[in-house]
Order: sequence, then C-alpha cells, then structure tokens
Amino acid sequence: MDVGARRYADGVTDTLSSAQARRIALAAQGFTRARPATVAARHLHRAMERLGVLQIDSVNVFARSHYMPFFSRLGAYDPALLDRVFLSRTTHYVEYLAHEATFIPVDDWPLWRFRMDRFRARWGEGSWAAENARTLQWVQDELRVRGPLRPADLRADAPRERGTWWDWDDVKLALEHLWRTGDVAISGRKGFERTYALAEQVIPDAVLAREIPRADAIRELVRRAARSSGVATQADLSDYYRIRDRGAVTQSIADLVDEGELLPVRVRGWERGGRPIAAWRHRDAVLPRRVDAAAILTPFDPVVWFRDRALRAFDLDYRIEIYVPAEKRRYGYYSLPVLVGDRIVARMDLKADRATSTLQVQSAWWEPQADPSADIAAIAPQVALAAVWQGLENVSVSGWGTAAPALHAALASTDASVRRHVHLRESVA
Repeated sequence: MDVGARRYADGVTDTLSSAQARRIALAAQGFTRARPATVAARHLHRAMERLGVLQIDSVNVFARSHYMPFFSRLGAYDPALLDRVFLSRTTHYVEYLAHEATFIPVDDWPLWRFRMDRFRARWGEGSWAAENARTLQWVQDELRVRGPLRPADLRADAPRERGTWWDWDDVKLALEHLWRTGDVAISGRKGFERTYALAEQVIPDAVLAREIPRADAIRELVRRAARSSGVATQADLSDYYRIRDRGAVTQSIADLVDEGELLPVRVRGWERGGRPIAAWRHRDAVLPRRVDAAAILTPFDPVVWFRDRALRAFDLDYRIEIYVPAEKRRYGYYSLPVLVGDRIVARMDLKADRATSTLQVQSAWWEPQADPSADIAAIAPQVALAAVWQGLENVSVSGWGTAAPALHAALASTDASVRRHVHLRESVA
C-alpha cells in the first residue's frame, strides 16, 4: 500500500451503503428539494449553484440538453426564462469549456485561465494557429471595431479580395481558437447561433483582471466538484470539470482533506478488482432518509454524464446511440434516463413532433433495478408533464421496449389531473 493509499485508509471516517451514496449524490444535485409552484429566475440561479456548470448540446429531438436539468429538478417552466437568463447578453453567465461546452458563472472566468493557457501553449510554432495568424488577427480586429458578431456577419464581410489566404472554415476555426484561449467570449445566442465578442467586451473588467494561480484554481474546482457530487471518487472529481492533471487533483484532494472539507469514506459496492475505490464525502453533504424524486434526465445531466460513475453508483450502463445505425440501436436514437427515488429505473427515447403536437415515446425500457409495478405510477405523470412543458397536446407510446406496454396503460388510466392537458393517442405497434 503506497503512502497516499495508507493515508486514505487511516483517515476513513465512515462506511456508506451504495443506496446511501446515491441519496447523498442526489441531495447534492437538488433532487430532495420540493419543486416550486411557479419557476422564476431565482430558481434557475439556485439550481445552477448546485450544478456549477450547465452542459450545452445541440440535439433537439425532444429538448436541447441545457434546458433539461432545470426541468428535471424544478418541473415544467417556460423555456424562454432560460433564454433570458442564459442566452441573452447578460452579466450572470458565459460559455466556456468547463466540462464540454457549458454555461458557467461569469465571475468564474479567471478560474479557467489555466485551461486557456494550456490551449494557447498547445498551438505554438507549426500549429494551425501559427500558420493562420493573419486570419486570427483579422477576426480580432473586426470584433474590436464592430463589437459582437455572429459568424454569418463575418462571412458577409470577409476580405475575399485579399487573395487566397482567407477561407470561411478558417474563420470559424479562428473564432473557436480565440474562444478556447480566452481572447474571445460568447456574448449570447440568436436562436442557437453563437455571437462572439472580444473577452473585454463581455467579461467585466474586475473579473478579467483577476489572476488565480493554476494550483489554486484546480483546488477550487475540485472543491466545487465535491460539493456538487456529495460523495465521489477521484475519477468523479476529475471528470466533473474534465481536469486531466491527475497529480494536481490528488494534491487538491489532500489539501481539502487537511482543511476538513473532504472526509475519506468507503462505499460498499464501489470496488475495482475486489478492492474498495477511495472516495470522499463533502463535509456539507446531507444524507436524506429517502429521495422521493421522479424525473426524466438528459444523458448530460451531472448525475449521469460520467458513464463510469453512472454505472458504479446507479447501475446505469449507458451509451448514446445517435451515431449508431438505426437497425443496430438497442434503446433508441436519444434515450433519456428516468429517475424514481434514488434509482435509475428506465430509459425512454422521446421525440417532440411539432407538426402533430405530439410527444412521441419512441421506446421505453426498464432497467434491471426497476420495480415495474410500483415505478410506472411515478413515471407516467412525468411523461405527461414533459408534453405540457414542451407545449404538446398529445402523447403517443410505441410498442418498442420492455416498459412501453405498462407506460401506455398507465397514461391511459392515470387520473384526470395528469391528463387534463394532454391526450393519449393510440399506441404504435
């Protein structure tokens, strides 16, 4: 046993069951809080404090992924509220690569300087950036003179007369490069199209001027990941903000243990090769007696976005099948995990058919840990609520999947308070 492993073993304060670990994790993510009767901006801000980051995804077969975590935690809300809070020009949030592409609090911009610097160092002599310095400079000059611009605005005024140096793909690459290095920020979106601006045109001067040493930034991000996770392994803490420097994460955990913020624990069932995996509980993490939540999740919800954690903690073996040929898909194009209590009990492939105002349940499958006869009563109202949230008048359930017949029957027999806003169409065989 190495020194780090011995230190961890000597410091273990508690042993948790896997169910207790799940409840702690779900409480940390806000699933033990009552849903508000009416969702306001303050509810999005409070949920965002627990999430830390909100992953953005363009797939819109049901609802784009960044709208989903608030629906999962708060219930039906006006998507235009999220647009006003996150997508308009605002001082609250900005986009950066804090997991994948995510929304982050604008005040957190300096925390990511170490990642911006890493991107800058990667694109040195001989790189695409070095070979396209002229394009990068032209893009920055245009943004400096004209202010925030969409890529299409740059495309319209591109200097084609200057010769062969300019190419539209290079301009798009330049914008993305400058965003990664922190020279450019996203100032908002129109529809789903980004608007780019120089960082100083988006980030407040005081925030932009703040310097955070790399070690301090990583330690703060590990601390936040622990708080948002409740209980986590080192791999979980690394993945939350995609920090690849294992040594820095190890040191951050050690520092936070010394400060009393992280408490070494064992979780029964969290093992590798028959040996327990080291885990830590945040000192503020709450262990609820039970979790009464029922929710449809996006695959990019922090509860399940790290597939190793999803399998270890929730027995969810998940693979997104967007890029799998249709005839080879096991569960459907874009299946969404379904939470009941502290278990992932099902997955459903949902599609919003706007032309017929129908929420199509294209497939529905039970997970091995489901209790179908009990869980279906919690799932059916969430499907009806999903239709209401998306402004759809009908729900249809196909015959594909082990949970499909029970879901169709439950929707047909559920009480009028659930069905008053949606009509169940005939099942598709």
